Amino acid sequence: MPRPSKPLISRSAAVAAALEIIDTEGLDAFSVPRLAKHLGVQAPSLYYHFADKAELMSAIALHVIGDVSLPRRKPGPDWPEYFVTLGLNFRTGILRHRNAAPVLLEALPRTVLLRRYEDAAQFLTASGVPDHLHVQILDGMERLTLGAVLTEAVRSPSSRATIFPNVDPASQPALARALAANDRTSKRLYEEMIRSFLHGVVRDEAIAAEPSALEA
Repeated sequence: MPRPSKPLISRSAAVAAALEIIDTEGLDAFSVPRLAKHLGVQAPSLYYHFADKAELMSAIALHVIGDVSLPRRKPGPDWPEYFVTLGLNFRTGILRHRNAAPVLLEALPRTVLLRRYEDAAQFLTASGVPDHLHVQILDGMERLTLGAVLTEAVRSPSSRATIFPNVDPASQPALARALAANDRTSKRLYEEMIRSFLHGVVRDEAIAAEPSALEA
């Protein structure tokens, strides 16, 4: 579809309006004609800023990610806490836009986040983390945080207050006992999951560096 010669709306206004529709009405309710109507323009006006709907969805995903603040922590031996805080900030930002969570999986290519990954790799270097661990850490953090947070984001309102909903103590006694013994919230479980992963990387690296009993 040809683009108009002059923009009637700004790119940022279109993205903000799209996210507002998704937040309030759900992702299924969103479409380019629906957005155009919301903005009081014709659909072709949107194509001045976006080549197609896919580009618009990518812009929405980037906007959501842009709301995630970076931790203010200097490099050092406690570097895992930087990523714990980053993961928690990511969780807060995504849960602020629950309905848009699936967009991140569908419309946020890893290539557009290379600047952030570069910054994180530089932070790891400055913290003394060996280069050969960086990809394991960065890729693992992406998979862990996206998987955990998006799963939480798409849960129905009725099941958000429980870790495992609808557990029947009669038919799932072990799981029921585990839930009764658990004192961590979803947020705390997520935080400890990140911390366990990162400290596990450090531990495994230390074990691998130790001489075997035969070599000692």
